[in-house]
Amino acid sequence: MSPAEEEPTLETALIAPPRRRALEEGPAVLVVNTKSRSGKEAFEKALEALAARGIPLLRSHALSRPQRLRPLLDEAMALGARRILVGGGDGTVSCAVSCLLGRDVTLGVVPLGTGNDFARSLGIPPSVEAACEVIAQGYTARVDVGLANGRPFLNASSLGLTTAIARRLTKRLKQKMGKLAYSVAAATQIWEHRPFRVRIQADTQSLELEVLQLVVGNGRYHGAGNMVAPDAALDDRRLHVYAITAPSADKGREGTGLGQLEDVATLARVALSLRRGDHAEHPAVTSLRTSRLYVEAEPVQEVNADGELIGRTPMLFELVPAALRVYAPAPEEPTAH
Repeated sequence: MSPAEEEPTLETALIAPPRRRALEEGPAVLVVNTKSRSGKEAFEKALEALAARGIPLLRSHALSRPQRLRPLLDEAMALGARRILVGGGDGTVSCAVSCLLGRDVTLGVVPLGTGNDFARSLGIPPSVEAACEVIAQGYTARVDVGLANGRPFLNASSLGLTTAIARRLTKRLKQKMGKLAYSVAAATQIWEHRPFRVRIQADTQSLELEVLQLVVGNGRYHGAGNMVAPDAALDDRRLHVYAITAPSADKGREGTGLGQLEDVATLARVALSLRRGDHAEHPAVTSLRTSRLYVEAEPVQEVNADGELIGRTPMLFELVPAALRVYAPAPEEPTAH
């Protein structure tokens, strides 16, 4: 089983937001992005799974043009939909959230993408049937939403290597490689990546660093199972930030063959620790927590949010606490002793 397919662990459940049972649920609408990695097959499965669990749908849409998502959701809510069930990857879910903020609706997630990091942070299982069961059980959680220059994100926004990888993650590569697409893109990009300078203004501190990557996280995971921080939670009202600094810059070796090897070796070591969540212990990693972050970069950098390229620096990152109601797995029953 690949990291992107791992079942939620007890550790994940312990940091997940508290759940409440929804009493009045209202009409539901299902929208499945059939351009996501497994979207075409998943649409019929989701219809069957929801019907089997007694969830009537006001409407259902197999979406082949992702740009139609927002108009469809606006139309659904105008018709009185109170439950918006979205099948797709993190980019699709993040796009849906931009329509749902400030609305009295509940989001249901059917994870169908390459990374599915939002579902992972909530503990939602990766199969269509299990995700629909979570919706049917009716437990909801309130989660924070990040903003990058006003654009909502759920998992993480980043500059540097992760953004360059996102650029390489074409639809064709995702369709062909599936869960391995991220690893293939990362292995290709890591040898071409170069450090850049960032100036950071957080709540209580200012930093200037030469970095290979900067990640601003709202949830616990990004990049198909990498941890932003081991204690990050979707409802902790904090942005968790980590930067991988470039050892070649410290030694004045930027752009040289030896400097590039040092940077690649650092990225490889930190990448291994990101899966375990102990990357903050690496000497090349700088970490902080904040509710607001302003970032400038030299040269100007593209910014990635939840797997989608959204703009360029400078970028203001903020947090909207408890901004989204979403279906989540039932709370764990206390273990009897």
